[in-house]
Amino acid sequence: MMALATTRPHLIDRLPRPRGRLAADAPLGPQTWFRTGGPAEVLFRPADVEDLASFLAALPADVAVTTLGVGSNLLVRDGGVKGVVVRLMRGFTAVVVEGHEVTSGAGALDLNVALTARDHALAGLEFLSGIPGTIGGAVAMNAGAYGGDISQVLVAAEAVDRAGVVHRVAAAALGFSYRHSAAPADWIFTSARLRAAPGDQLAIARRIAEIDAARTDSQPRSRTGGSTFVNPPGHKAWQLIDGAGCRGLRIGEAQVSEKHCNFLINLGTATAADIEALGEEVRRRVFEHSGVRLEWEIRRLGEPA
Repeated sequence: MMALATTRPHLIDRLPRPRGRLAADAPLGPQTWFRTGGPAEVLFRPADVEDLASFLAALPADVAVTTLGVGSNLLVRDGGVKGVVVRLMRGFTAVVVEGHEVTSGAGALDLNVALTARDHALAGLEFLSGIPGTIGGAVAMNAGAYGGDISQVLVAAEAVDRAGVVHRVAAAALGFSYRHSAAPADWIFTSARLRAAPGDQLAIARRIAEIDAARTDSQPRSRTGGSTFVNPPGHKAWQLIDGAGCRGLRIGEAQVSEKHCNFLINLGTATAADIEALGEEVRRRVFEHSGVRLEWEIRRLGEPA
């Protein structure tokens, strides 16, 4: 007697049907700057805020939700991410100038916001050009660089929580501190309103060019996740790493950058496990050498292989 073929049910079959796009077992590694890591069980790209809110409201309570930006400061483990991974793309990338304020969708690149402000002769947002991510991620972690951070310029933000409730909050309600906001962990930021000031367009353009040149001179432009560890109080992470003899240290195809040793790089075929193991070895050596315990700035998601 022939056995009947059975198809194992997939999470995607249990999910509400949005207007946006759902994809099962979607590769995430190619969508991150490290170019390595496993798939999303389900990837959801909502059409707009209403689509996101209604999808989350109807989502079974046992399904985990993870937000992914452009994958610039992120390591997806080799076993992938269970549940639904939300990526805000088309419908969340508009950048609009009204007076001296810039309103941006959460999926807009920080660089594009800085360039839009420049094109309207608005100063104060140049630092965003030095942050390799999206506005949504910048608000969630109070991202900053080159003398500025989100807490200095944010007026208000919009977010959707896990229950599908839309929240509109003033910046003061987000409890910003260094590279951190006190926003609930289940909030997905969808837009932000930023304060700028009239400025000289040529001076603004010059500052953005200076930031780009500084990044090129000091940081690797390769398969990297950006700044790996938070600067501990009173210290610079790269100096601690260098002092512990970790510059150029390798595990497999993962390496501590020779150019800036607070960056880990994928030399080509590194697994996420290689990169994470290298980061943990750096933490161990720095603690052994200086007594300072480095904390990861790169977000690590998912399951081991």
